[in-house]
Amino acid sequence: MPNVLKVLLIAIVVIAGVYDLRFRRIPNWLNLSGVLLGIVINTAVFAEVDGVFRLMNALTGLKLAALGIGCALIVYVPLYLIRGMGAGDVKLMAAVGAIAGPWNWLCIFVATALLGGVVSLVFVAMKRRLHHTCANVGMIITELCRWRIPGETNTELDVRSPQSLGMPHGTLIALGAFAFLIISRGLPS
Repeated sequence: MPNVLKVLLIAIVVIAGVYDLRFRRIPNWLNLSGVLLGIVINTAVFAEVDGVFRLMNALTGLKLAALGIGCALIVYVPLYLIRGMGAGDVKLMAAVGAIAGPWNWLCIFVATALLGGVVSLVFVAMKRRLHHTCANVGMIITELCRWRIPGETNTELDVRSPQSLGMPHGTLIALGAFAFLIISRGLPS
């Protein structure tokens, strides 16, 4: 990933992570900026070869950004539809996909999921809610197998409910992006 995209990725996820931690939402202007800049910069970076604009390379950059967005939407929209994820998180991951492209997005997603799992376990242990959480997981699985939205049966399972024990997923996405950049030795120089 070119350094300009790494810098953009860091800027978007840091702002989103701090904003989500503080206000429990991620602003649309930030997500839209990430998507648009990801598309434009990917297109421009891939288009220039030896100082010459190459249309086919520009289309490759555009395709990578579009595939990154598509990966995010395929994974996150279903989570949003069952009320397990907020709309801002879906849009943030679409912005990350537009910036990082599909393969890097997948790595960021895996890092985010692993970090989210660890943070969740720590959070559950600190709140002493292991039994309650296991019961909720069982209810989620049961409701999904019956093609029902778990949050309609139990409001604790609806991320929009004040009764849910939600985490700022935007912050986890930021940590996942940093973990990816560090592991891949991809921090901008």
